[in-house]
Amino acid sequence: MIQTQNPTTGVVERHFTSLTPHQVSVALDRADMAQRSHKTTSFSQRGACVTQLAALLLAEKNHYAALMTREMGKPLTQAVAEVEKCAAACAYYAAEGESLLAPRREKNALIRYDPLGLILGVMPWNFPFWQVIRCAVPVLMAGNGFLLKHASNVPQCALAIQDLFAAAGFIPNLFQTLLVEKEAVAAIIADDRIRGATLTGSEAAGASLASLAGAALKPTVLELGGSDPFIIMPSADLDRAAEAAVQARMLNTGQSCIAAKRFVIHSDVYDAVVQRILAHVDALSVGDPLDPRHNLGPLATQGIRAGLTHDVKATLAAGAKALRTGGPTDGPGFFYAPTVLAEIPMDAPAARKELFGPVVSLYRIATQDEALALANSTPYGLGASVWTHDETEKNFFADGLDAGSITMNGMVRSDPALPFGGVKASGYGRELGPEGIRSFTNMKTLRGLS
Repeated sequence: MIQTQNPTTGVVERHFTSLTPHQVSVALDRADMAQRSHKTTSFSQRGACVTQLAALLLAEKNHYAALMTREMGKPLTQAVAEVEKCAAACAYYAAEGESLLAPRREKNALIRYDPLGLILGVMPWNFPFWQVIRCAVPVLMAGNGFLLKHASNVPQCALAIQDLFAAAGFIPNLFQTLLVEKEAVAAIIADDRIRGATLTGSEAAGASLASLAGAALKPTVLELGGSDPFIIMPSADLDRAAEAAVQARMLNTGQSCIAAKRFVIHSDVYDAVVQRILAHVDALSVGDPLDPRHNLGPLATQGIRAGLTHDVKATLAAGAKALRTGGPTDGPGFFYAPTVLAEIPMDAPAARKELFGPVVSLYRIATQDEALALANSTPYGLGASVWTHDETEKNFFADGLDAGSITMNGMVRSDPALPFGGVKASGYGRELGPEGIRSFTNMKTLRGLS
């Protein structure tokens, strides 16, 4: 069901009708024709459109932020920051796109990066503008077209993004939003007009898309879940680490793939760090995300809240200790108060799964080897944060952690200029940076050209 259900109130505000298979086919025809024209445009023409896209985003950032908040509950100040980050990604690719795709000489050959065609993007609800922009802009700068299958609970965001690309001056129909249910994705992937696909979402969704694309021999980039470790060693600045720990966990009400989810703390500083973390958690305010006094809004859907509640209860039943008992709140909407868990058995859901919400999971370790083993013990490998001022420890964790991004003494963040992605069950391929814009190109080797 494609609809806007305001997670702050629980009220369904709008319903949308899914496109029929015929309507999807017409959209693919139009996108295919648009891409054939678009691939002949110059980088300066494409860059001008991307620059205009950034200007439009910034000019109406409060409007788009409020739309995000209404559809998926993100605190308004964080939604504004998301729009601003989208504009920054546009600026990066508008300025650097041509040089990142410049032909290069190797021996007696010319290596050229040519567009593939139409790319399908299957995108999530948690960063409804950023996830789309960071995929679509490099795809279009490379000369491709983009078809968006957005999450079914953010249809108005999806349509607003389509309107933005059209208003920015791109060829009509080059970027299109397809309002379809997830069951329609298989037929779209199989269509010969689709030449590749990218997905940000769950492990199950990524495996399904990869299987469909693999059967059709089409390239994919997958950015999937994470259970990122946040390692605090004795030499760390404990005040900074504890403050960053809560910020890294609670951003977007804990609904982020790269949120810190497992806090691995050396026994020498465990009690001191936990005391600081609890103080920061106690200072958080849960409420209407449109009110700047609150830094935690609702979870995005009733189902997400129910799943998180189940996993926390199962973790406590397995023997974990609750240092702060939060959970679902009374009243309308899908609010969930912050929870802090300690002494978590390794077979409990909090240790094995990705908990998508404001739940802090604490682990006490005695050595760097124990910290590394615990950090690598999940199927995921998206990001990791390490807090230490010991250079030997920094190198130890840099070498040993299974993760696509590792940050020393800071939060894991994505940056338009840096490749972003994971390993193991967190996916494969990279978005952003030089690698991101080259992901959906034909690296063509040409010999005999002057």
